Amino acid sequence: MRSTRLLLLLCSLLAAAATAAQTPDPALLARARAVLRRVPLIDGHNDLPWQFRERVGNRIGELDIDGDLSRLEPALHTDIARLRAGGLGAQFWSVYVLASLPPEEAVVKTLEQIDVVHRINEAWPDTFALALTADDVRRIYRDGKIASLIGIEGGYSIANSLGVLRQMYRVGARYMTLTHSDTIPWADSATDAPRHGGLTPFGVEVVREMNRLGMLVDLSHVSGETMHDVLDAAASPVVFSHSSARALNGHPRNVPDDVLERLPANGGVVMVTFVPSFISETQRQWFADEAAMKARLESLHRGDPPRVTMELEGWRASSPRPEATLAQVADHIDHIRSVAGIDHIGIGSDFDGISTVPSGLEDVSTFPALFAELLRRGYSEGDCEKIAGLNVLRVMERNEAVARELQAMRPPGDAKVDDAE
Repeated sequence: MRSTRLLLLLCSLLAAAATAAQTPDPALLARARAVLRRVPLIDGHNDLPWQFRERVGNRIGELDIDGDLSRLEPALHTDIARLRAGGLGAQFWSVYVLASLPPEEAVVKTLEQIDVVHRINEAWPDTFALALTADDVRRIYRDGKIASLIGIEGGYSIANSLGVLRQMYRVGARYMTLTHSDTIPWADSATDAPRHGGLTPFGVEVVREMNRLGMLVDLSHVSGETMHDVLDAAASPVVFSHSSARALNGHPRNVPDDVLERLPANGGVVMVTFVPSFISETQRQWFADEAAMKARLESLHRGDPPRVTMELEGWRASSPRPEATLAQVADHIDHIRSVAGIDHIGIGSDFDGISTVPSGLEDVSTFPALFAELLRRGYSEGDCEKIAGLNVLRVMERNEAVARELQAMRPPGDAKVDDAE
């Protein structure tokens, strides 16, 4: 009994210590907030537009982001009050649609999601304004508003057409993630069977046309081979809108060191994500163990789903899922700095595209806590300004400059995906 009480006391003390370690020092938090008042915090990925589709069928008036959306069930991570509390200066809104859609339907639904972003700006004009350039971001931020940027999440949204790509740019898209979960006809995904060994020749033409337009090439979700092929072909800096370091977490969605090592030459930026299973290696391993246990139970108890469910719940109770933490997110930033350098780091939360969050980074109001942790680790305020937004603004400006050069040199591309390769 005595040993049990001692064990419980020890667990209580450890829990209290962990909580205290995640509570930012008030002075550091004040400095972090000051940083975010000097430069726009640019978040590379937020899925709020998808929440409008899933929850209210894109009826903008039925989801009031001027209210407290943390009270919804399930709660949203994003609303205007919490964006303001988090110091957001600019947000890339993901206009995600399902990778399984037929190409033409994907185009239509992507345009509908782009329309959602435009309608958000129109519905809350005192808070948001559309940004198409780095100068727009700076101007909107100076005006006290949040710059709305649009990012397409998946190359299937252009239906294998450079013409559609150009029209997406014209209606506001400023990055495109080349793949999502599935390999597409011209690029391999990180989470699907490879078919091309990276990019096909048409995929190279997509990258060339994106560079000519000034649309950021986003390498989150693509395979390592695709990353390297893009870096070989790109004339402009790339982004990873929501990825972290594979050396710390082996998930294929993260960026391997051999790619990080190439970023200084390219000038690109990894926008470190908060996706728990991409941050915590122990959590990633737990999910693998859970899948293995589920498969085992289904094999042992064929035709008895209730028993499988009961025993799987028992396993989860005895082997609780490990938490991801704010400190681990900072660890990924540390690693990318050590390999690629301070000029190649940004923030890409994936809020409202994830069902769980790291402890300490519960919603869009918590960004200052991450910067307080970086200051605690010895990052300078200038370093934090780069990570918050200056690195991404530099990438945007360089893409815009290269686009002007390329538009003077060559006409729009006319390659077809079914051209002989």
